[in-house]
Amino acid sequence: MNTLKNTWHHSPPHVFIANTNYMVTSGTYQKARLFNTSEKLKMLEDIIFSSLSEYTWTPIAWAIMSNHYHLIVRSPNENDTGLGKIFKTIHGRSSINLNKSDNIPGRKIWFEFWDSCLAYENSYYARLKYVMNNPVHHGIVKNAEDYEFCSAGFFKFNADKQIRKRLESYKTGNLKINDNY
Repeated sequence: MNTLKNTWHHSPPHVFIANTNYMVTSGTYQKARLFNTSEKLKMLEDIIFSSLSEYTWTPIAWAIMSNHYHLIVRSPNENDTGLGKIFKTIHGRSSINLNKSDNIPGRKIWFEFWDSCLAYENSYYARLKYVMNNPVHHGIVKNAEDYEFCSAGFFKFNADKQIRKRLESYKTGNLKINDNY
């Protein structure tokens, strides 16, 4: 019997490593622009933050759009709650709330999520810049700081000047990120 065939899953496992940064991307089912109002985006943002807090994960950067989001998050030191459980919580709660708001019970909201462990400093900074510039990349705003559901404005006013300068030096054009939304 082929053991690999019997244990193979459609995607790589989501591995938990304590005290580590991750980039997470998730998209809506069929790329539908379901979070299409400020109220719906705020609801999703609140659920993301409250769920991360509940599992003691720390948000570092975020960009939340109508049909997908990108996050940079840091895992806790001791809790081994993996990404799968957290994003099942986020997607479950947001699906229930959105379907209730739109009066469409049972509608499928989310497709799946992808994560990358950011083990290298250069990888971390390049992806941090990518996430914060995502609303510009998608043509939502000209300046990422102007987009309410993104960490770029917070970062601009709260991050150390040297960190901001360093971040600007990174290129993001060659990153392999699932972002065809």
